[in-house]
Amino acid sequence: MTRLAGKSALITGAGRGIGRHFAKTYAAEGARVAIGDIDFERARTAAAEIGDGAIALAMDVTSEDSIEAAVDATHDSFGGIDILINNAAVFTAAPLTEITRADYQQVFSINVAGTLFTMQAVARRMIKDGRKGKIINMASQAGRRGEPLVAVYCASKAAVISLTQSAGLNLIQHGINVNAIAPGVVDGEHWDGVDAFFAKYENKPEGQKKREVEAGVPFGRMATPQDLVGMAVFLASDEADYIVAQTYNVDGGQWMS
Repeated sequence: MTRLAGKSALITGAGRGIGRHFAKTYAAEGARVAIGDIDFERARTAAAEIGDGAIALAMDVTSEDSIEAAVDATHDSFGGIDILINNAAVFTAAPLTEITRADYQQVFSINVAGTLFTMQAVARRMIKDGRKGKIINMASQAGRRGEPLVAVYCASKAAVISLTQSAGLNLIQHGINVNAIAPGVVDGEHWDGVDAFFAKYENKPEGQKKREVEAGVPFGRMATPQDLVGMAVFLASDEADYIVAQTYNVDGGQWMS
């Protein structure tokens, strides 16, 4: 299929995991893809796997200079930007009494400020070029409700949902659709780190939290990155032109809204 033929996309945090799957799928759908990642070697490996039509960018979403450089490089390589996926994010967990300001600042600088200022830079470029486009932010079911040990991460993803609403209402006047995807629990290497947090604070053996979480998914298993690509393609396509400021749950039935 070529639902994104002729389009160009910038995807942050796309050197591995969900972002990497998005990049591969977008390329298969006909898009040219800029893979932004703070780990340039990882981004370069991902771009090499895709081949023609993919470029790797060293991109730190906590730096506005780095964001601007990535946007300029994508624009110069492809002649414009049609799609942005704000995928870069980090996770942390701790009881409220043990949250550190450093953890808070890191999570919000990447998950919230990174989303906001990358969205801003791409929107400015789209408007300057007179180019309509699609912006997709990665939220989470964690942004829908609090969790005892995940206050900072949950708050950051709630902020992403709110930013999506405000930006969506503001930018649609320029023909730029802003929407978000809220995954549930997605299996992958990042879950080793998540599981380690819960092993520490809930005094559980390694792997137990993951098994418990998986058992609680109505669909019967955790998601894989592949489960999210359909929504990512749809929201980037012309079929989603009339969808504005929405956050879609792709979580196997964990949250109903």
